[in-house]
Amino acid sequence: MRETEVQGQHPEETAMKLVFWELEQHLKSSSGASVVAIDNKIEQAMDLVKSHLMYAVREEVEVLKEQIKELIERNSQLEQENNLLKNLASPEQLAQFQAQVQSGSPPASTQPPGTVTQQSAPPAQPTSQTSGPSA
Repeated sequence: MRETEVQGQHPEETAMKLVFWELEQHLKSSSGASVVAIDNKIEQAMDLVKSHLMYAVREEVEVLKEQIKELIERNSQLEQENNLLKNLASPEQLAQFQAQVQSGSPPASTQPPGTVTQQSAPPAQPTSQTSGPSA
């Protein structure tokens, strides 16, 4: 095989082509007595194909693991944001949202007049984290 044919290819691909080329040359020049040598070359080629496929699968698994990790982090962020928004929303807003979810209609893009769209602090409601004795 010429050097120019091999440049720009992966080492596994080059090795596989070399094995097949050697096998082809051997088949052209050999008699039926070299069946064992042919079997060995075939086994080498199959091992090379197997290792190449395993390498590709391992690479893909690593990419998918990274994507899963990113999706888990994103899901966690969205859950935290959801909990925060639930805590900041008034009971009326929550009821309106639940009604929209049940009816399948999209959320309203504009708020009714007089509705506060952004709160700088949570509403002053009693929570389970208050200090002092409870009555």
